[in-house]
Amino acid sequence: MSLSMTLTRGLLRLTPIRTATPEAMREAVAHRQPPAPVTRGLLKVAHVEELTVEGRPVIRLTPKHAPTRTGTGSATSTGTTAGTHLIYTHGGAFVFSILATHWQLLASIIEKTGVSITVPLYGLAPEHQFGEAYHVLDAIYDEAIARYGDRVFLSGDSAGGALALGQAIRARDAGKPRAAGIILFSPWVDATMSNPQVARLAPLDTMLGAAGLAEAGRWWAGAAGPKDSLVSPIFAELNDLPPVYTYQGDRDVLLADAKLLTKRIRAAGGQTELRIYRGGIHVFVGAPWTPRPAAPYATSHRS
Repeated sequence: MSLSMTLTRGLLRLTPIRTATPEAMREAVAHRQPPAPVTRGLLKVAHVEELTVEGRPVIRLTPKHAPTRTGTGSATSTGTTAGTHLIYTHGGAFVFSILATHWQLLASIIEKTGVSITVPLYGLAPEHQFGEAYHVLDAIYDEAIARYGDRVFLSGDSAGGALALGQAIRARDAGKPRAAGIILFSPWVDATMSNPQVARLAPLDTMLGAAGLAEAGRWWAGAAGPKDSLVSPIFAELNDLPPVYTYQGDRDVLLADAKLLTKRIRAAGGQTELRIYRGGIHVFVGAPWTPRPAAPYATSHRS
């Protein structure tokens, strides 16, 4: 990848990993920051509306201008993006608030595609658990389907990727209309961190630690346990889902489960694609100071 990505990894090695151990995770949560305000860059490209859904704050972003570029061959390419809507659930190990880098990523998506976006600020663990989040997400999904029909996409990064996939699973099980697709950035789909490949990847990852993540997963799962399919969708029945597109760096401890998720969706007869980028850190798409890679070095399980 780029020199800037290499330098970023080097700088991250000098920074303590908040998820390295359960103790580090508890310390980080005790000093966590509130949600980052929307950025100036986002205000340039989108109208921002603050809503309340089921008692939780929700941000709706509507493009101010036509897209600067409509991609071809991408997950959201349908000839035109007019009337397309994205429900985006942010990452943060289920315990950390939305960051300025999330808003910058969403600004870039809006500028390039012209989609409108709903961003739920769901309650965080350990004070809140996954059932509360899905109660909010169900209401958002129902409203989006009623308004945009078959042009609703689900997306999220890291822990938000699990929520995006979980929404699709809940919609399927409830007999609701399917989303048009699911777009995942470095998704965290197994809160148990039990994949045997995690230990091999851990030395390459400058951002995440398996032990602290597993602790956060237990908080988020509550009495249900971290193997619940709505906490860890890797354990869910993965048939009859919308197409799933995953974008993943190879310097990420979550790579192993991204590969396994793709394999299991394919085995269930689903449409899926995993793109792996050399040198990519966790959620590298949200690092605005690094150039976006033109193409992955590996594409697997495309069907």
